[in-house]
Amino acid sequence: MRSLAASALLAFACSAAAGEFRSIAENGTPMYDAPSVRAKKLFVASRYYPVEVVIIIDSWVKVRDQAGDLVWVEKKTLSDKRTVIVTVPVAEVRQAANDQAALVFQAQQGVALDVAEPPAGGWIRVRHAEGQSGYVKINATRRWQPPSGRAGAIPVISPKFRFRIRSR
Repeated sequence: MRSLAASALLAFACSAAAGEFRSIAENGTPMYDAPSVRAKKLFVASRYYPVEVVIIIDSWVKVRDQAGDLVWVEKKTLSDKRTVIVTVPVAEVRQAANDQAALVFQAQQGVALDVAEPPAGGWIRVRHAEGQSGYVKINATRRWQPPSGRAGAIPVISPKFRFRIRSR
């Protein structure tokens, strides 16, 4: 009976958090293989690194990153921001969701942009850290997209957001 209740609670916790997209709030955030600061550090993530929440347990969150890896991170290191990363050399951000709309700004490869509205019709509305906003083609960015094909996030300033920790 006790294991049935625990299973039901775990299933509820998973369903409540699954599919929630966030980003890393601070540079140098360690990602662990278990929910403890004493666990093995797998890599360090940069600010705006997009992740999907899998489950929340107390002050720890199990997340799936863009590479599909499941890792643990302290809850306090997550931001509610959803972000995307520019993957083409230069992405054109337009006033409306079409190629003929006025150009608002250009974002270089590796720049993170906040997601202002969900994707629609091959475009996504984004906001730059300096306040400018507009529409960018989805294929010019990398959103958080797990192996299952679900999509979701935006911002980053450095082209490299994840750094492996060397073993000693």
